Amino acid sequence: MRTKNTVGRYGEDLAARYLRTHGFVVLERNWRCESGEIDIVAREGDTLVICEVKTRRGLNYGTPLESITYRKLATLRKLSGRWLQTHQLRPAGVRIDIISVLFDHNTPPQVDHVRGVA
Repeated sequence: MRTKNTVGRYGEDLAARYLRTHGFVVLERNWRCESGEIDIVAREGDTLVICEVKTRRGLNYGTPLESITYRKLATLRKLSGRWLQTHQLRPAGVRIDIISVLFDHNTPPQVDHVRGVA
């Protein structure tokens, strides 16, 4: 795992697997439009869940969760609306979650799921 893209992809793969094993249905990954990208779009029951995945190889730059800014959350809210428009869905609710993946070469990856951040 040398490049940032490889690390990010690895984290997103772990996050998608985590969601599936916890009863979520992953609808889409890496959805893009001119306003940005949603890492994972999933469904938990009747709720649409927009997931931002942050992966780090250590704590030198803080935890993955610490990298989520107010600006990023505002962008995710906007993107969730765009995704819904594009797919013409009307879920019972929409939620934004953050999945944090932290790993190094000496321990198994640690996956943390924070629900309803925005």
